[in-house]
Amino acid sequence: QVQLVESGGGLVQAGGSLRLSCAASGRTFSSYAMGWFRQAPGKEREFVAAIRSSGGSTYYADSVKGRFTISRDNAKNTVYLQMNSLKPEDTAVYYCNPVRWASATPLNGDYWGQGTQVTVSS
Repeated sequence: QVQLVESGGGLVQAGGSLRLSCAASGRTFSSYAMGWFRQAPGKEREFVAAIRSSGGSTYYADSVKGRFTISRDNAKNTVYLQMNSLKPEDTAVYYCNPVRWASATPLNGDYWGQGTQVTVSS
């Protein structure tokens, strides 16, 4: 099972930027499509972005399209989320997970890392 550690969150003003990182253990990281998800207080966890195992394809939730960019470095077993033009509604705990490409759902919904808190002030 891939172990996941998210980092890079923080407090930022609206319009600002953050770059999140997700470090994964395990030799099979490069075999998985990876995704970012987020959960705001009182809301269900939702899909944010996904990237193919090779990094060749990406897709995004409509709410972040054009503002967020997902990337990965398989040599470092790390996936990133560059977040620009942040809005207060982006405030949430952000998580990464291997993802089912076709459905944008986590491969193992029973396992999550600790997440990283992103807070955007207005």
